[in-house]
Amino acid sequence: MKYIALLLSIFAMVISSGKAEADDYPASAKESIEWCDIWISHANETNLPRVLLIGDSITRAYYPQVEKHLTGRAYVARLTSSAFISDPALLMQIKMVLSQYKFDVIHFNNGMHGWQHSEKEYEDAFPEYLKTIRECAPNAKLIWANTTPLKVSPASSENDTIATDDRIAQRNAIAAKFMQAQGIPVEDLNTPMQGHPEYHDGNVHFKSRGITVQADLVAEDVEKLLRQP
Repeated sequence: MKYIALLLSIFAMVISSGKAEADDYPASAKESIEWCDIWISHANETNLPRVLLIGDSITRAYYPQVEKHLTGRAYVARLTSSAFISDPALLMQIKMVLSQYKFDVIHFNNGMHGWQHSEKEYEDAFPEYLKTIRECAPNAKLIWANTTPLKVSPASSENDTIATDDRIAQRNAIAAKFMQAQGIPVEDLNTPMQGHPEYHDGNVHFKSRGITVQADLVAEDVEKLLRQP
């Protein structure tokens, strides 16, 4: 209960201090349910480097296996959220976590949410999203994870408000452009999931087989970054 009270207190301070700044961000349409899940393990330990996984429910699913892979080499935390990339709430969530802990590696993604927004809105919001992480964790090594495909992609149209593989590909390409410009490596989680409907649990999420493939890739690339001077 003390941890929850502290977290709520910190969040309230971040919201209060960032209210005027948040008013400058573009409006973001909400989903019917909005959620945020923050998990900081070994909060008082300092003898190992720290890793933060930022993402959504896909990230939350592979987090436990990544943490297990890196046992004894790093403490792994997660910040998973439904907030779209232009939502001030997401930026405040990131600021809150990064203001409390120093992370050596940040593995991040903005994936399976915000389909009520166009790809132009996604592209327009991306610089502020990336800037927030850069400014709040200037010494962290960054790695971007692209968004995974659907099991069955609906037909796309210009005014779609739902996810399709075509839209996922467009957003992955937009993100890759920003990563290339800033020299940030890209974790390709999309390609290994293609052509494997048996990996999926429903249209978006994954069964243990797919989650294991993702976790192995994430842990391997994070560990490479941890070994870099």
